[in-house]
Amino acid sequence: MHKSLCFVSAWALSIMLLFCACAQRGSSVGNATDGAELEDSALLIAPQYARGFTVKYMQDGVRLVEVCDPQAEEEERMPIGYAFALVPRGSQTQVPDGYERVEVPIRSTITMTSLQLSNFTALNAHDFIKGITGTKNLYNADILQRVKDGRIQKIGMEGNFDVELILAANPDVIFISPFKRGGYDTIKETGITLIPHLGYKEPTPLGQAEWIKFVGMFIGREAEANAVFDGIESRYNDLKTRVDSLTSHLPTVFSGEMHGGNWYAVGGKNHLAQMFRDAGADYIIHDDNTGGVNLEYEQLYATAANADYWRILNSFPGEFSYDALLASEPRNAHFRAFKEKHVIYCNMKQTPYYESAPVEPDQVLADLVAIFHPELLPNHEGKYYKLLKE
Repeated sequence: MHKSLCFVSAWALSIMLLFCACAQRGSSVGNATDGAELEDSALLIAPQYARGFTVKYMQDGVRLVEVCDPQAEEEERMPIGYAFALVPRGSQTQVPDGYERVEVPIRSTITMTSLQLSNFTALNAHDFIKGITGTKNLYNADILQRVKDGRIQKIGMEGNFDVELILAANPDVIFISPFKRGGYDTIKETGITLIPHLGYKEPTPLGQAEWIKFVGMFIGREAEANAVFDGIESRYNDLKTRVDSLTSHLPTVFSGEMHGGNWYAVGGKNHLAQMFRDAGADYIIHDDNTGGVNLEYEQLYATAANADYWRILNSFPGEFSYDALLASEPRNAHFRAFKEKHVIYCNMKQTPYYESAPVEPDQVLADLVAIFHPELLPNHEGKYYKLLKE
């Protein structure tokens, strides 16, 4: 659902030149381990699905955290090696060269995306948030109240940040998405540590959800993050195992809508495509693209005309319907999924999709399984996705 890299700011380029890739850097640090010897295993952060960050443990409680592009192959990872040494607050411990020192737990932060915000919500950690980019399609009553009473500042949107509001919020760190539209050159000049959160680039739903552990390390909620993710993982994999046992023909599915003369379709290695596969459906695009491509209508129709299901996620004012879908593009009537009323729909004006779905992939999976294979979940009530009926 996210477009490929279109902009890298000057400060990001300088970091690219300064640091090397995660895999390369880790081998050069001595006395660092995977943390298996920790006395309290509940505090151990050891990502199993997330490809975008690694954690190594040193003496005196210091953790070396590295962030790389999750979508690049191991041997081809971009050298954007953001490297942080998480040091217990108040400690005078020295950190290895090339690692930016961050005292943890942090006391405050700004989040730039709904995905980042979802991690804090799942950890009951809104007190840490002092700024967000906006409240469009935001449903969380607690966050909205904090914005209303001034405990959380709206700092503007990417590319047009209000530096004065950022400074007034006085965050210890700012969580960013460096591959997006940018505007980070300005806030980089404030001297505030910028922490890249690349969960949105993970190629699997569980990989994306596991970034809750990344956030947990910065706010001192490691045990809670592990517990939340363990539940997600268990429920997701239990349902996936049930789906894997099916021997019947798998339905086909495509996604998206026509906008501005083009149809944006996610690639075959996108986390959404993986979600479809885990739900027991065959996503029609089988390429190796982890982002997406813009297709002309004719290109998409040639592939998707006879697909069994059609997934749509949009922000429609009012009640979306087949009539509305037809009005937006009359040729939509030619799709088999349209004719058979097999449109899978989520309205972001009525559902907190980006706000909570990243930490509820098990719920999203259940919604899709109930549609593709209703015999497995006959009484399931969809939270995010439902079949569009009228």
